Amino acid sequence: MTRRGAASLNKSLAGFLAHEDPDKLLSLFAAKVRHCRGLGSVDFACALRACRGSSKHWPLVPEIHAKAITCGLRRDRIVGNLLIDLYAKKGLVRRAKQVFEELSARDNVSWVAMLSGYAKNGLGEEAIELYHQMHRSGVAPTPYVLSSVLSACTKAELFEQGRLVHVQIYKQGFGSETVVGNALIALYLWFGSFSLAERVFCDMPYCDRVTFNTLISRHAQCGHDESALEIFDGMRLSGWRPDCVTIASLLAACASTGDLYKGRQLHTYLLKAGMNPDYIIEGSLLDLYVKCGDVEEALEIFNSGDRSNVVLWNLMLVAYGQITDLSKSFDLFCQMLAAGVRPNQFTYPCLLRTCTYTGEINLGEQIHSLSIKTGFESDMYVSGVLIDMCSKYGWLEKARRILEMLEAKDVVSWTSMIAGYVQHEFCKEALATFKDMQLFGIWPDNIGLASAISACAGIKALRQGLQIHSRVYVSGYSADVSIWNALANLYARCGRSKEALSLFEAIEHKDNITWNGLVSGFSQSGLYEEALKVFIKMYQSGISYNVFTFASSISASANLADIKQGKQIHARVIKTGYTSETEVANALISLYGKCGSIKDAKVQFFEMSEKNDVSWNTIITGCSQHGCGLEALELFDQMKQEGLKPNDVTFIGVLAACSHVGLVEEGLGYFNSMSSEHSIQPRPDHYACVVDILGRAGQLDRAKKFVEEMPISADAMVWRTLLSACRVHKNIEIAEVAAKYLLELEPHDSASYVLLSNAYAVSGKWAYRDQIRKMMKDRGVRKEPGRSWIGVKNVVHAFFVGDRLHPLADQIYKYLADLNDRLEKIGYRQENHSLFHEKEKEQMEPTALVHSEKLAVVFGLMSLPPSMPLRVIKNLRVCNDCHTWMKFTSEVMAREIVLRDVYRFHHFNNGNCSCGGFW
Repeated sequence: MTRRGAASLNKSLAGFLAHEDPDKLLSLFAAKVRHCRGLGSVDFACALRACRGSSKHWPLVPEIHAKAITCGLRRDRIVGNLLIDLYAKKGLVRRAKQVFEELSARDNVSWVAMLSGYAKNGLGEEAIELYHQMHRSGVAPTPYVLSSVLSACTKAELFEQGRLVHVQIYKQGFGSETVVGNALIALYLWFGSFSLAERVFCDMPYCDRVTFNTLISRHAQCGHDESALEIFDGMRLSGWRPDCVTIASLLAACASTGDLYKGRQLHTYLLKAGMNPDYIIEGSLLDLYVKCGDVEEALEIFNSGDRSNVVLWNLMLVAYGQITDLSKSFDLFCQMLAAGVRPNQFTYPCLLRTCTYTGEINLGEQIHSLSIKTGFESDMYVSGVLIDMCSKYGWLEKARRILEMLEAKDVVSWTSMIAGYVQHEFCKEALATFKDMQLFGIWPDNIGLASAISACAGIKALRQGLQIHSRVYVSGYSADVSIWNALANLYARCGRSKEALSLFEAIEHKDNITWNGLVSGFSQSGLYEEALKVFIKMYQSGISYNVFTFASSISASANLADIKQGKQIHARVIKTGYTSETEVANALISLYGKCGSIKDAKVQFFEMSEKNDVSWNTIITGCSQHGCGLEALELFDQMKQEGLKPNDVTFIGVLAACSHVGLVEEGLGYFNSMSSEHSIQPRPDHYACVVDILGRAGQLDRAKKFVEEMPISADAMVWRTLLSACRVHKNIEIAEVAAKYLLELEPHDSASYVLLSNAYAVSGKWAYRDQIRKMMKDRGVRKEPGRSWIGVKNVVHAFFVGDRLHPLADQIYKYLADLNDRLEKIGYRQENHSLFHEKEKEQMEPTALVHSEKLAVVFGLMSLPPSMPLRVIKNLRVCNDCHTWMKFTSEVMAREIVLRDVYRFHHFNNGNCSCGGFW
């Protein structure tokens, strides 16, 4: 080719580059390569610049580089600088560094290109080292060099190094340079030093659009929407017209704070200013309206936007998900596929979350299958949402399989699995997973720590909870409310009331979860009075109640048998409109059942609009405990007719009902149906119920045979039930067998010794009785004394057998003597105290044999209005004499007496008892 032709080609190359026509430029360059041997650095520079703008031309860069080397330009600075920039932007830092090191001479452009490459790829330490190398080489830094170094410090989070560079900037006189000031502002903003960033901003003699956008963007990201809008006003006053980056940052601030009004103002400004929305603005506008719940406006933005942008489709799926409209979500997804838009890793989670909210798990399964077919099976984001969905609906094994299949597990995946275990009360598995996560090198976040603490609370693992508590401070989450709430609940559930209240008081901003955690924690740990104190304090503090508050406080009242407090809470339930909540209604049924008012329990049950298995189990158990066994069995039949599947708890109530009304064969039939009809494996509790059914009916040989033929080893409860029946029916032979096993299983349980001792006593075998008592003494086993309680005028009064400590003891015993005279006139005869030998009784004071329940009833007769039922609680089984005495008392005094002993309720009225003699 002639010189004239080569010159013409060079001129054409420059022309096409100036007019941004890289395709023609590269075609001419290829022609020159084919026809001309004299290629220079200018030719290669033009070709490399043409490759900058489009990814389709990138594959040509290594070829051009190779050709430049063959043409002797390996160390050429002009070609080298462009190659450094191109390789660095592509992430090929090692190639860029190799080119940089091969240059024969480096200028400021070379240093800036390499420093910028390090900065863009997050290699801050390498950038700082290169900067020092540049300084040692005697090359004076330029503003762009310093800007690149500061950018590297920001991206690599090297704050101290960045401050040192700031000192050098002022020494070298570059403080007034806008590009340097912008980099300094970005550095300080990133590390939260807003005051230092503002100082740099105020010292800058000239600010450009980048300055304002950097400030606005970071303030918006940190939720400082007011500051971001103030800077926006300052930007306009300074004469700078906001661009798409500015508006997008401000829209993001409004979206994060839910400020739809200011967001609309920005939208209006955008339209009035005649700015053409790009894909960033479209996404930001759509995100604003989605997060603020304006679905109609969001749909309008979506329909007018770029329908090929997958981000817009995803945001619209989020919008429908927020209003739990699965139908529209799925229709939109189908439209997306029909339009040829390929779903990404954020598309499937949007749909899966909506399926989770709406309970459409089968559709979620189908979407899961589709995500696998489209190559997202191992994506952490998709898998994290899948684990969450499966965990929430109890598919824990499947959730675990998904977690195990992930090659790279992130904190979200682990935390979703831990939270799923906790939700379904698999607390040990949750803590094991928490440990596995740390072994994999994943540091737990605030949600993971709160879930692990909740798991400790669930199994009362205080020691492990204390260890996690210490980790909270190390992890930097000591101010997180969710963790503090979980810790307060942990200490409350473990009975550490002092620590729980201390943590509670230290929480500055208490929410419903904080209060409810303390109420439920105290209630579940048996600190019922403390739970009710917190409940009352919650009311006094003006905190609104919710379902969990009422359920926990009602449960506390039920366990205290405090019907007055329970009724007061019930009144608040009615006032606040929570009567239709199933959990609250279930707690009320339990309250009235445990407080002896089975009529109120039935009213509450039949008024429920929606009943679950807990509702049925509670009323069935309540009826069986109150002597309404036949009614309990009728309810069981109704439960099955309504399509609810009975569980193991249901059958405890059913078998107890049969026991309390003497239905032996029916009870055995129900027991056998557990495995044959309902696929329920009987637990030791169920076997104990069958033994109780047979024992109450006096069929002790049959009961013993049943125990011996059990497929599982009989536990202490089973043997204790058999021993108790032997005492009632005076069967010493079987009693001794039962006692032998029972004392082996629980050698320090006083009930076992007492039952055997009483069995000997009622059979007149005083020597054997004395041996058992001596054995108890030698082994240091103390008998639990009989005790009864009755509430009068908000005070609970306790009585022991032969109690003389009550302030009104003399009046009580006088009233009792007068009452006994009246009872004897209508046929009451006090039973001999068969547990004591005649000589022992002769040495006792007559009042020493008066049982605590009689004293409680007499005190109630003296203190309560005639229309009010007497409600007495006893910690042991009521004896024959007291049971007979109460029947006569209810007739003579025309009073209803409700006695709750350790086994059941007895309703005495008009000389009859609800137990019908089976107790």
